[in-house]
Amino acid sequence: MATEGNLQAPTRHAIDWKNPGFYNEEAALAEMERIFDICHGCRRCVSLCGSFPTLFDLIDEGQSGEMDGVAKNDYWKVVDQCYLCDLCYMTKCPYVPPHPWNLDFPHTMLRAKAIKFSKGEVGVGEKLLAATDVHGQLAGIPIVVQVANAVNQTRAARGLMEKTLGVDKDAWLPALATRKFRSRTPVSKDYPVRDGEKTPGKVAIYATCYINYNEPGIGHDLLKILDHNEVPYVLVEKENCCGMPKLELGDLEGVDAHKQVNIPVLAKYAKEGYAILAAVPSCALMFKQELPLMYPDEADVQLVKEHMWDPFEYLMARKRDGLLKTEFSTPLGKISYQIPCHGRVQNIGKKTEEMLKMVPGTSVQTHERCSGHAGTFGVKKATHQQAMKIGKPLFKAMASHKDGGLPDVISSDCPLGGHHIAQGFDVNQLGDPPQKHPLTLIRTAYGLE
Repeated sequence: MATEGNLQAPTRHAIDWKNPGFYNEEAALAEMERIFDICHGCRRCVSLCGSFPTLFDLIDEGQSGEMDGVAKNDYWKVVDQCYLCDLCYMTKCPYVPPHPWNLDFPHTMLRAKAIKFSKGEVGVGEKLLAATDVHGQLAGIPIVVQVANAVNQTRAARGLMEKTLGVDKDAWLPALATRKFRSRTPVSKDYPVRDGEKTPGKVAIYATCYINYNEPGIGHDLLKILDHNEVPYVLVEKENCCGMPKLELGDLEGVDAHKQVNIPVLAKYAKEGYAILAAVPSCALMFKQELPLMYPDEADVQLVKEHMWDPFEYLMARKRDGLLKTEFSTPLGKISYQIPCHGRVQNIGKKTEEMLKMVPGTSVQTHERCSGHAGTFGVKKATHQQAMKIGKPLFKAMASHKDGGLPDVISSDCPLGGHHIAQGFDVNQLGDPPQKHPLTLIRTAYGLE
């Protein structure tokens, strides 16, 4: 068995999506056959998601028990189960580059999804779910929001959405906010430069669709924490969806359209020395990894990559500078905290856990297993139950705190994943602890209103 290179740190090849050969279905199927055969011989990732059990069942139930017994048309069943969490690449697979076998399962699945999208095989409902900036336009209009939120909670409306849009009638859906995050004033706060600053001393907030349209309170919590620590901030002047929902569909032209809006704006802040913060891990990852791999030769994309931060990554860096206030007035009790997949693959360590543990009277139990939500995967009729099944081991583990009994609160850096976990608690009758974002918890710990 070849092992050369497998002890080195994983590297990532650029996504050659502008090459017409990228969309060659025959070539893509050949590459899938190659990597599926390697996965068949390893099976280390069997517990990660639905893709690998689906693949191994197809092989084991085939006539030969090997890849030659699997019909190529069945490869798409494996593709449909992948939601691009990236954990197989970053945490499990021993054959990723620079290993000579050069195995990149997630980006091979992305290529397959792009081919599927280019063939017109993605439905209208899936496209609408990925159009976050479109349905988010209703947010901030009080009467419209109240009606829309009320209707979306009725069984009749949910049944209609399931039939027409493919949204599972039992899946948790976020409500629209009556006031958008980006409609707040002031849009900036200034403080003088402080001695000892090694990390950027000023912050630009990339709001993200979810915080802007659905849970602006998380964004306000971040601003209060920055304000408390006398960190100057501005809201990004203009922003569009990061493109992750489009990426998950394989709509790479849609990703490009969002990139064309965002990168010139964000690059301006990067050039002015701002740290750019995005409080949704998937959005931060889009600028830290996926866009840089799609546009490896564009200087502004690479510049934004270097200036994009997870909020807790930034706050803990400020602590290393000696510039973070660590006097907390309110204990948080027993926290069951989940690191989302798109947080783990940023390679920033357990920064949220580190900060939560700084709060006196607080016990943090950290979980690294996938919640199963994975963006739109968790709400689609075709995959909602699968998402709940993937998350079930996590739900059960989080329900039993290391200090005994139920946790006082459950939390995840991914807002959608956090609500999915809360639904998992409810469905599996594991108790009803409140679900709060880590930024909300830290704002509470500081005693900020």
